[in-house]
Amino acid sequence: MAISNYMAGLFGHSPIRPLQEHMQKVCAGVQHLIPLVEAMNAGNLEQVKVEQQSIVQAEHDADDMKHALRHHLPKGLFMPVDRRDLLDVLMMQDAVINQAKDIAGLVVGRKMQLPENMQALFLAYTAQTVKAVEQALLVINELESLVETGFRGLEVERVEDMIKKLGRIEQTTDRKQVDLRNILFDLEDSLRATDVMFTYRLIEWTGRVADDAQRVGTRLQLMLAR
Repeated sequence: MAISNYMAGLFGHSPIRPLQEHMQKVCAGVQHLIPLVEAMNAGNLEQVKVEQQSIVQAEHDADDMKHALRHHLPKGLFMPVDRRDLLDVLMMQDAVINQAKDIAGLVVGRKMQLPENMQALFLAYTAQTVKAVEQALLVINELESLVETGFRGLEVERVEDMIKKLGRIEQTTDRKQVDLRNILFDLEDSLRATDVMFTYRLIEWTGRVADDAQRVGTRLQLMLAR
């Protein structure tokens, strides 16, 4: 019995499923950015607040999941994935939802309203950012299959293709960010300085969500290279 308990502790329980569930919660929260921006464009502050609260709740739930995963993460020698790698991925996933919460807080706190000729592009920009997070979730959801195949074979090639697609999505987000900045630059003289400053911040923070999502994929790519 003692040997059985020792071996169970040595191998531990796989932390991959909790990591995937954390990313699912992150993605669910980030998806509320789209209706939040739609409500912002429509000048519907009450709906903006509703979407903000959904993002805040998702961030709280993800935070609880993060602490639980850290606390219960096995310390055995034969974990399917290195403990440090898992913690790195977890922190990158955490950064995604934290940034989404900051965006929602900025929009609500400043009662933000974008210039009309930026609204459609900013919504497309936000949707592309959310797409990056959704792609990162698809990548993380392949982690179990990677472990089962020993990080070898066709599954690795498949995941590498998914990571490349994530990179292309993020690059498209970058191009939209440049276009938004150019429009805002042309409008600077007609807007209040504070509005200009916070709009630039909103553009930057939204782009960071896609950047952080790509980092999740890049971290997994480093794990594949080992």
